[in-house]
Amino acid sequence: MATLSASTVMARVELRHLRYFLALAEELHFGRAAQRLAMSQPPLSVALQQLESAVGARLLDRDSKRVRLTPAGQSFRASAQALLGRFEDACAQAREVEAGEIGRLRLGFVGSTLFHGLPDWLRNFQVAYPRVEVVVIELNSQDQIQALLQEELDLALLHTDRLPPALDGTPLYDEPFLACLPESHAAACRRRVPLTSLSDQPFILFSRRGSPDYHARIIEMCRQQGFYPRLQHEGRHWLSVVSLVAQGLGVSIVPAAFKDAGIQGAVFKPLAEAMEPSRVFAAWRRDSSASLREAFLGSRSDAPKPPLLDSRR
Repeated sequence: MATLSASTVMARVELRHLRYFLALAEELHFGRAAQRLAMSQPPLSVALQQLESAVGARLLDRDSKRVRLTPAGQSFRASAQALLGRFEDACAQAREVEAGEIGRLRLGFVGSTLFHGLPDWLRNFQVAYPRVEVVVIELNSQDQIQALLQEELDLALLHTDRLPPALDGTPLYDEPFLACLPESHAAACRRRVPLTSLSDQPFILFSRRGSPDYHARIIEMCRQQGFYPRLQHEGRHWLSVVSLVAQGLGVSIVPAAFKDAGIQGAVFKPLAEAMEPSRVFAAWRRDSSASLREAFLGSRSDAPKPPLLDSRR
């Protein structure tokens, strides 16, 4: 038989040819092999002839009494089994990736989520999906949005729902804002702190550049109470803000999760006025694969199924 290139052989051989051959190699009988394959004998004979022609070697000796593998057929059998095994493994892995059971998830998060169940959430997800590699990166909200746009993150947990058109998102949970005071502050012993009582205090706020929405929210909270906060310092992370307060450098308004941050010297008190809560959202690229993202978001046992944000407004 003429020798063919590997690419020519692969172009002519279909997976069914390999399956038919392996059934014949096990049964060594055309009738039994055809019955096992749920087909008639003539098409099986034709398929074997096509396979031998494509391979360029005789794989079976057959006569009216018996069928047996040639030395070439014995060698080809092992390779065919390995090839089919690799194909089935590739199919199984593709299904696992599609189902979100395997892969890599790059997760951005804001610091407050560390004190609102993110570590437990991550542990639960890793137990449920042990073959998914999760890479976590702490970034402020604005940096997470940029990282999503540049395809450096797959999913972001952030403090804003103002998203570019290329992104989508969903709300995760709300938490109240608290007054954050140095423990030596006169209002630190009060049960509730009127925001107006802080009007003459130096304020430490989250950076406008890091999270324009949060910066504007707190400014607006103060403005609604009749004053503009006296800005003294800014931090790019909430933990930096709380740490500066703990050092006695000013006061702040922070998400309630930070009361569990364990920073000595800072006291957290409810505000006397009713305020809109702090909100945490999940965001992602519209054109990204949903499987790992949905698996991760769905692994929060207490997570509701809220509607998507309208990022095109």
